[in-house]
This record gives sequence, C-alpha cells and structure tokens, in this order.
Amino acid sequence: MTILLKNANYVDSETFDIKKCHLIVTQESANPVQFLNINEQVEAQLFNDVIDCNGKYVMQSFVCGHHHAYSALARGMGGPMKPPANFYENLKYLWWALDKSLNKESIEASALATAISCAKNGVSFIIDHHASPFHVQGSLDIIAKAFEKVGLSHLLCYEISDRDGSKIAAQGLEETDTYLKDNQGLVGLHASFTVENDTLDKAVKLAAKHHSGIHIHTAEDLCDQELCLEKYNMRVVERLQKAGVLSFPKTILVHCLHLSENERRLIAESPVYIAQNIESNSNNNVGYFRGAGLNNNIMLGTDGMHSDMLRSFKAAYIFGQSTEGISMPEAYQRFFGPHQYIKKNGFNGNGDNNLIILDYDAPTPVNTNNFLGHLIFGIDSKHISHVISNGKLIVKDKKLTLIDEEAVLKYTTEIANSLWKVFSKQKV
Repeated sequence: MTILLKNANYVDSETFDIKKCHLIVTQESANPVQFLNINEQVEAQLFNDVIDCNGKYVMQSFVCGHHHAYSALARGMGGPMKPPANFYENLKYLWWALDKSLNKESIEASALATAISCAKNGVSFIIDHHASPFHVQGSLDIIAKAFEKVGLSHLLCYEISDRDGSKIAAQGLEETDTYLKDNQGLVGLHASFTVENDTLDKAVKLAAKHHSGIHIHTAEDLCDQELCLEKYNMRVVERLQKAGVLSFPKTILVHCLHLSENERRLIAESPVYIAQNIESNSNNNVGYFRGAGLNNNIMLGTDGMHSDMLRSFKAAYIFGQSTEGISMPEAYQRFFGPHQYIKKNGFNGNGDNNLIILDYDAPTPVNTNNFLGHLIFGIDSKHISHVISNGKLIVKDKKLTLIDEEAVLKYTTEIANSLWKVFSKQKV
C-alpha cells in the first residue's frame, strides 16, 4: 500500500520546522516516507490512497507511555459494594475487583475499545499494563490481536502480583515468559507492596532472559512506601535497585510521586524511564509528580483514564506550572518521551510512517516558533482527521478503516453489561 499526501504542511516533531511538500508513505521499513518538492508533479493513479492535505498539518502520530486497556469497560460502571476510604481500598474494592471479573471476552472487548479510542485520538502505539488474575493464560495474545485488528502497534506486559496468591503470581510469570518468546514486550509487576521477594527476583531474571525490562507502579501512594518499609526495611526504589530493576534501560517506573532524595538520585543515575500520569494522580488524590532530581527520561501516559495523549500533554503543562514550574518545552519533551523510549530501546512499530493529519483552521499564524503554543492551546484531538500506522491508513475522515466500528462498539456494550454484573457480585 502506498499513500500520497498532497500539499501537506509537514511539521517535524522534534524541531517544529514546517515545510510545504508532498509525502509518499509506504509500509516499507527501509524507506517508509519520501518527501517531494511541492512543485514536483505526481501521478495520483499510482497510489492506493491520495489525500489532499492543502491547509492541513501532518506530523508524527502519538504514543501512550502507560495504559491500562483492561479498565476500558469501567466507564459508567457502578461503584464497588463498599465505598473506598483511601487509595489502597480504591485498588482493592474497585480495580482489583474489576480485574478479577475479566474473562476472555471482556479482555478482548476492553482491548478493542481502547484501540478504537487510541486510533481516533492519533495514538498508533500503546505501552500497556494488563491484569486479569482469573484469566491469565493467553491474555496478552488476546490484547495483541485486538490492537492489531485496529492497526495499532504495542508493547505489552502482564501485571504480576502476589496479591491473589503465589499460584496466580506463577501464572503471571509463565504468561510473560511464553509471550516474550515470540513478541516484544516487558515484564510487568503491580507495585512493590504486592510483590514478594521471590516473585521480584524471578521477574528480574525473566527480564534479563528476554533482554527486556520491568514495567512497575512505583510510589504512587504513600502506602507503597509505608508497606515496603514495614516489610523490607527499605524504600520502594531502594528495593527495586537492590533487585536489579534499575539496571534495565527498558524498565518503566510508573508514577514516582513519593520519593526520597536518595531514591531520586538512584533513578537519576539509572537508564530507566518514568511514566507520568498527571490526571490519574489528581483523580486518585495521591499527590503530584515532581521531575526535579530525576533523569530526563520522563514520558506521559494516561493510566487507563482515557486514550487522548494531547489531553495528557496539556494537563501535564497546565498542572505542572504550579506543582513543579514546568515550561512548555519541558512538557513537550515528556509528551515526546515515549517516542524516544521506543527508539532508544530498538522496539518496532513506531517508524516515520506513523502520521496524523490535522485539519486545524488556525485563527492566527502558525510557524516554527509558535507551533508548540498552538499544540497546547489550539490543537485538539478533534482536529485529527486521518491516522497512518506503519504505512496503513487506519483512520480516514475520522472513521476507522480496518474494522466495523459500529459493530465492535455494539459488541463491547454487550460484554460491558455482562462484566458489570460479575463485578457487582465480587466480594470485598
């Protein structure tokens, strides 16, 4: 498949340089995008799709640095039988009850719903963190196939934890080992306070075996630190560093809110990445992220709240001004961080042929010097008209091209009703 983007205003995602040109987009890995002079004649009949981008902007599509696809069908769901009094109870009575309710069908439906939302919001690559303790085996393959049906690339992991017993933790390790034999991915862990030493050790060895890394929630709430100190006489990051988690460049530490200065130093001296999730942290009332004293390997995620990375970017900047004095370029560096993480670690699926077309009618001039301001205060996901993923046109005129969206959403609605009934009967 070859796609011609005529008369485009192409925006370089690193420099914001804007050039008027034609783009030829292919699925080839060697030469995925060719730039032609705007005056060069092109024969439209030679291409599978021709899109006139006159007055529109073309730029690299987005990556979500931390997602929870399994939470997609919780939208509109009733609350738990017992109202949570704190963050730990919110996990126990809501999210852990939800993930225990998942089966093959609801895992698939959740992944499809997430993929649809991501694609329409210009996200072509998802770094996901999954949990389904009563349906562990084969769960990552289910998600991978659902994402690929929509046309998205991915980096998956299963959330290994001892919170449901050592048998289910062992199943999580086995599922991870099986999946990583044939797929790129990470070794997922829930959080330090639900992972015993033996499981942590086995997870680190598994990451080393597959040349991967650990994807783990880190000091999201004070309870993670308090329980770690009580049980292991160490703070969370100190424990992870001792276990070898910080030695992997592919490791992702999610949240990182409640850190000591020593923990910040340990992270700063390591090659790991941090996934910031500003809206989720605010929603859970667990505190605010501070990048001071950490390394520059910070990227943005959504933590399953939604699939709109532009929204996460704007929130990181607006909230970050008062919480850590962040600048617009610093916020953008975090927004662009997942691209750098993927490239630095050699993962596939996020080449130059991942693009979005923005139908953005700016009321003021747009240029290299002010594009970042337009991205924060003007451009929204509603302006995304087309999405190209790995050279395939997966969204055309705001409609998905590879699946029947109406039929899929009918299916996810049916599955959601079934899931909610199971959830409502979960004991707390």
